[in-house]
Amino acid sequence: MRPVIALIGRPNVGKSTLFNFLTQSRDALVANHAGLTRDRKYGISERFSRSFVVIDTGGIVDQQNELEVSMQLQTDTAIDEADLILLLVDAHDGLVSADYAIITMLRKRNISFSLVVNKIDGLDADIIAGDFYQIGAPQLFTIAAKQGRGIESMVESLLTQIPQTATESDLQQEEEEGHTRIAVIGRPNAGKSTLINALIKQQRLVTSAVPGTTRDSVRIPFQYNKNQFVLIDTAGVRRKSKVRESVEKFSIVQTLDAISSAHVIIFVVDVLEGIADQDSTLLEIVLREGRALVLALNKTDSATPDHYYVLKYALETRYQYLQFVDKIKISAQKSIGMKKLMQAALSANRSASIDISTSEANQLLAYAVENNPPPMVRGRRIKLRYIHQGGAHPPTFVLYGTQTNQLPKSYIRYLENFFRQKLNLVGTPIRFLLRSPENPYADKRNVLTPRQLRKRERMMSHYKRK
Repeated sequence: MRPVIALIGRPNVGKSTLFNFLTQSRDALVANHAGLTRDRKYGISERFSRSFVVIDTGGIVDQQNELEVSMQLQTDTAIDEADLILLLVDAHDGLVSADYAIITMLRKRNISFSLVVNKIDGLDADIIAGDFYQIGAPQLFTIAAKQGRGIESMVESLLTQIPQTATESDLQQEEEEGHTRIAVIGRPNAGKSTLINALIKQQRLVTSAVPGTTRDSVRIPFQYNKNQFVLIDTAGVRRKSKVRESVEKFSIVQTLDAISSAHVIIFVVDVLEGIADQDSTLLEIVLREGRALVLALNKTDSATPDHYYVLKYALETRYQYLQFVDKIKISAQKSIGMKKLMQAALSANRSASIDISTSEANQLLAYAVENNPPPMVRGRRIKLRYIHQGGAHPPTFVLYGTQTNQLPKSYIRYLENFFRQKLNLVGTPIRFLLRSPENPYADKRNVLTPRQLRKRERMMSHYKRK
C-alpha cells in the first residue's frame, strides 16, 4: 500500500499550501484566512520517487464549540490512519502556546512526529531552525511550501523510513480510474455532508447546523453493490449578493468545477425551505453542463403536508422541465431512503452513458417524424433525413436535414421527449446537434463571358435611356 502522510498543526501555518504542492493540484482551498480547512482531505503525490497519500486536516484549536470538536475528531482520524505525522509550525511566529499544546497532546498519546518549519522564504533557514530544536523532535525540516523550497529533500528523507511494499506499484491507478463520480450539491445547510456520511455509514465529514460548514470540495471513494463511486461533497452555493467572504467565492468555483467533472449530480433540496431562486440557477447550470440529475428531497421526517403541497406545486409549474428527473424522499439525518437514492443515481448514470446503433437511431427518427412531421417554413417542409449518436454524458445525437436551423425549439423538445420515452432514459438531458448540407456553389461566383458582359451593358444602357 502507499505510505500515508498526515499534515497537522494550528490554523494558517500552510498545511493546505503544502498539500497542493505535494499533490500538484488546487484541491485544497488556500487563503490568508484561519480555519479554512475543516474536513480531512486526501490526495495522491506522484511527483517524487514513490507515490504516497497526503491527508490535509483542519487547524487544531481549543475545542470551544461543536464545530471545533468535529474538526478535532477529523484530525484524530487522520493521525490514526497515517504512517508519518508532519507537525507544521510558522517560522515567522515562532513557537506559540497552541504549538506547545499540540506537541503535549501528541506525546501524551505516544505519537511520533516530525517538525516542519514552514514559511522560511526570505529567512536564513539555519538561524530559524535553531529556535525550534528545543522541542526535541526526532526530525526537523525547514521549508517554504509556497515556493517549494526544501520539500523534495524532506520527502525523500521521510520515505526512506517506510519500507516499500511489493504491491505499491500495482495500486498506483486505484483511486478514481473507472469510478462513477457523484457530486452532491445544493444550498447551504441542505444536508449534503450529512447525506454523504449516511451513504458511507461513517462520520467522514464535519456536519453542523451552521450554514457554510463545508468549504472545500471533498472526494470520497465509495462502493455500493460492487459498483465503485467517488462521492464529491461541495460547499453550499448562496445567492451572489449574499456572498461576502472571498473564501466563499473560491468554494463556489470549486462547486462549479465539481459539477462539470461529475457523471451524476445529486441535488439536495431542503423540503422545509422549498426550492428557491438560487436552486433554480444551480439546476440550470447542471442541465447546461449536461449532467445526469437526481433530486434528493431531504428532511422529509420533519415535513408537514403543507411543505409537500408547496414543493409539489413548484415542481409541477415552475420546474416542469424536471419531469424526467427522479425525485427521492430521504432523511439524511436518519438514513432513510439511501437505497432508493443510490438506485436512482445508478439509473441516471446508465441513461447518460447509453450507446445505441445508427440504425436504431434512424428508426426512432422515422417514427417520430411519422407521428409528428416537422413544420413548414416559407411553404417548404423541413426534412429530417439522417441521425447518429455523437457522444454520451449526456446522450448527444447529430441530426441532418434541410433547413434544420429553422427547426423550432418546441419540435426539438418533442424529439427529446420521444427519444427519452422510447429509450427508457431517466435523469439525463438529451442534446441534438443540427446539421444542414452546405450549398456547393455558395462561395463560387459566376464569372460572365465577354459576350454576356456586352449584353448586360446593352441592357443597362437601354434601361437608363428609358
